[in-house]
Amino acid sequence: MSYDEKLAERLRERLLGRRGVTSKEMFGGVAYMLDGKMFVGIVKDELMVRVGPARHDEALDEKGARTMDFTGKPMRGYVFVAPAGYRADDALDKWIAWASSFVATLPEKKPHAKKMATQKTRGSRRGR
Repeated sequence: MSYDEKLAERLRERLLGRRGVTSKEMFGGVAYMLDGKMFVGIVKDELMVRVGPARHDEALDEKGARTMDFTGKPMRGYVFVAPAGYRADDALDKWIAWASSFVATLPEKKPHAKKMATQKTRGSRRGR
């Protein structure tokens, strides 16, 4: 993987032991999920933060922040933060808090239909 391992370690230290937090390597980086919902991640040396649409403009006023445009399309509610914007521990903690606060407002994730179908198929084979 080609993402900032030092940033990943800083995030792991802060998120260690938090209930509901998992990580998953994706988009050439790593994403951290809170109760199955992506809230922070790393792409190369940038921090990806899911701040939500209501806080998007406020986030853009922060040092090093820009609208996430991973697919070439701006994604309101998500920002990339350059290293200067998360270098200080209190800045990184603030980004994590903003992201955690936002995803806590989202409804519980429902299982994907494809996974459900696979589980049903596997379950029905066991009875044979």
